Amino acid sequence: MPIFSAFDGTRLAYRVTGEGRPLICLPGGPMQDSAYLGDLGGLAADRQLVILDLRGTGRSAAPRDPASYRCDRLVDDVSALREHLGLDRVELLGHSAGANLAVSYAARHPGTVARLVLATPSVFAVGLTIDGELRRETALLRKDEPWFPTAFEALQEITSGRATEESWRAISPFFYGRWDDRARAHQAAADQQKNHEAAAVFGAQGAFDPDATRAALAAFEAPVLLLGGEVDMAAPPRTLAEFARLFPHAELTVQPGAGHFPWLDDPDAFASTITAFLG
Repeated sequence: MPIFSAFDGTRLAYRVTGEGRPLICLPGGPMQDSAYLGDLGGLAADRQLVILDLRGTGRSAAPRDPASYRCDRLVDDVSALREHLGLDRVELLGHSAGANLAVSYAARHPGTVARLVLATPSVFAVGLTIDGELRRETALLRKDEPWFPTAFEALQEITSGRATEESWRAISPFFYGRWDDRARAHQAAADQQKNHEAAAVFGAQGAFDPDATRAALAAFEAPVLLLGGEVDMAAPPRTLAEFARLFPHAELTVQPGAGHFPWLDDPDAFASTITAFLG
């Protein structure tokens, strides 16, 4: 994997797959090995995907200062990657927690972003909230699934403040449009891919300034695509519609039957939606 130096000298790795215009991809987790993104449902057939391993994850080195795992400080890593690639402007995709980093970068460096894709995005960076009632309402779309009773009981425990490690494991099926062998393998791999120390710092105090970010995004001129999953309780479409209204030029697409990893649920739909947006 290619390597470059971050602002503090930390050696960061990225994976390149496909050909065409580069699309920088930021993984979620938070702070998960980017391997879980794969080739984003075949998106690499139309774009050169430049998939960053955030510091302390995948093939990237851990920093000397663990405080640099904080999301606002990771913005400088994205800048360093853009400069390393020799690009004045970039097309940028952030998935889940990686969308917090993508919008933080866009807010700070708007002139360097040509197009922005937010796939099933987390909303902490812009200060939106997703309450337990909306998560339960979205989860109920899956009520006919055989695993639903156990998973929904665990969700009730979580949303009522009685979460345990077992309840977090039990809700895993809600994150996938189909809880099949592929989804189970994807989830099992994720347990080994996350840097938990880094994840605990990612959203620490000072990581986000929602008022400043929202003000910057209100003046953001580049086109934005928010892509949600119809049954994704982590990023419900209703919340994503609110997110889209923060931008002057944003569109929202909701992929039918998709969960939090829509490229797994319907690769063709996911890739074609993003390819059409990027043009």
